[in-house]
Amino acid sequence: MPYERRYNLLNSKFKEFFFPTLLAAIAGNFAILADAFIISALLGPMNLSVIQSMEPLVQFINMVYWLIGFGGTILATSEKANFNDKKANYIFTISLISIIAISVLIMVLGLLFPDAFLQILCNSSQLKPLVFEYFKYYLLAIPFICFFIVLAYFAKIDDFVQLQFRAFLIANVLNVIFDVVFIQYFNMGIGGAAWGLVLGYLIATVYLCTYFFNSKRTLKLIKIEFNKSMKYMVDICKTGFPSSSIALYQAIKLAIINFIILGVMANVGLVAFNMCCNTSLLVSIFIFGTSQSLMPIVTVYFQEKDYNGVDYVARKSLKIVVAFGIFFTALFMLFPQTILTIFSVSDPSHIPSVMNAVRIFSLCLLAYSINFLYIFYIQSIQNMRLANILTLLNGLVFPVIFVFLFSIIWKENGIWFAFVVSEIATLLVIYLYSVYLNKKTQGEYSGFFLKKRHNENEKMLEYTIHANENDAVYLSKQVRDFVMDEKTGELVSLAMKELLIYILEINDKLDWIDVIVRDNDKSTIISIKHSGIGYNPQTDTELNSKHIDNLISISDNIDYSQILGLNNTVITIKK
Repeated sequence: MPYERRYNLLNSKFKEFFFPTLLAAIAGNFAILADAFIISALLGPMNLSVIQSMEPLVQFINMVYWLIGFGGTILATSEKANFNDKKANYIFTISLISIIAISVLIMVLGLLFPDAFLQILCNSSQLKPLVFEYFKYYLLAIPFICFFIVLAYFAKIDDFVQLQFRAFLIANVLNVIFDVVFIQYFNMGIGGAAWGLVLGYLIATVYLCTYFFNSKRTLKLIKIEFNKSMKYMVDICKTGFPSSSIALYQAIKLAIINFIILGVMANVGLVAFNMCCNTSLLVSIFIFGTSQSLMPIVTVYFQEKDYNGVDYVARKSLKIVVAFGIFFTALFMLFPQTILTIFSVSDPSHIPSVMNAVRIFSLCLLAYSINFLYIFYIQSIQNMRLANILTLLNGLVFPVIFVFLFSIIWKENGIWFAFVVSEIATLLVIYLYSVYLNKKTQGEYSGFFLKKRHNENEKMLEYTIHANENDAVYLSKQVRDFVMDEKTGELVSLAMKELLIYILEINDKLDWIDVIVRDNDKSTIISIKHSGIGYNPQTDTELNSKHIDNLISISDNIDYSQILGLNNTVITIKK
């Protein structure tokens, strides 16, 4: 039986993250569509314009909680992967405190200076009273939304994926229900829609806070120091900026491209562009779900220097987004009327231009899907410089430049083809950078996902075993023959067999165990990863074994952590 790594454990963990995350993204965006439909149906198109007028503030709030949420979870996950639970708890605490402080500050400023906000959000004297009616209640929802999202991100990396999904579902379903109740039965108008948002997220936040009372959670709130906190906050913001800047670049891009389209196609162009944006929004639901599943897993495995594991998850995610990209490209190319039906475009004078725009724009969806995933991936391995460059190029520079140039050369069709060229140009930048880095590092980094090469001076054994005693015994023999130092190999083999068998005894339901052994002239490093009940040789005294005692005596370091619902034990033996 040759030893091999089958990635069963990793595949199972990816699926565990993928489906709830995808469903949460679908639920959230479905609620947005349902919200718009209810407001339009019950209050008329004028009130729907109020929601559109609020979009700049909504995008800004998105940027704030993505900045803290993504930045904090990536750093906390990295620290837990490095067995630094105290620092992970520090980042967790700072993230929650800072998002509360920032969101409350925004709310207070809005309540104190509503006219300043309204001047930015709406110039129409007819719409301004309605915008104010929604705005004054929406402000109350901001602290709940921000705290809810950030806490949900942390709960997910702590393996409370189902809790996160149910909380998102509660927030969005209650938002829709309260919209109908307040608008239809309490005659609260557009303000009722805002109250629906407040109460939906208030109740969902209370439910999500049950996380703090669960004994299985590994992230803890701890006491922090102000000066130390500022340094961590800078790191959090740097890490979270690439993904959070998407919202910023989106707002700037829309303002510039709207101006260009108006000059070329007048109002019908804006209608067509709006449908193209809705098309990419629909696709991004599925790509965002995939990217959010990839991020924590890649972050952990990259920090553990398990580059084969990182590459496996990246390639699996790529296959999923390519499938989504091909499906939606084919759908909107062959049936562009689908998006018209979804968003109720019925004006005969608009339909030809909109269908033409959607058909051409759909050609960018495959490249768009890959680029979106790649930006989140590169952020997960903490290559922030490349992540920032790609986000800026893809989110702002390329679209604006190509739309401007192509609108001059090919007019209407040039605008839509510009988005296709923009996404392809981003892919080209990624490819050229990967070729450049491969040559610069002499093959240390290779391939589209910049896979890092393992240490050439180190032998590595990777093995996935069935959770049974026969495989455990067989693996212990493989390790004995694998380790270069005969005495060390014998001790490690005996201890590993007993360790694995004990793990099997305390876990009734366990499918797979991953074992990675690295052996070089200086040390032997053994990594054991599994789900279920964990065991730390240094602190858990239930197992009375001379072999484990020998392992502890010859080990220079034994680290144990729980992360993403996996138990990870790393044993280092120096020679």
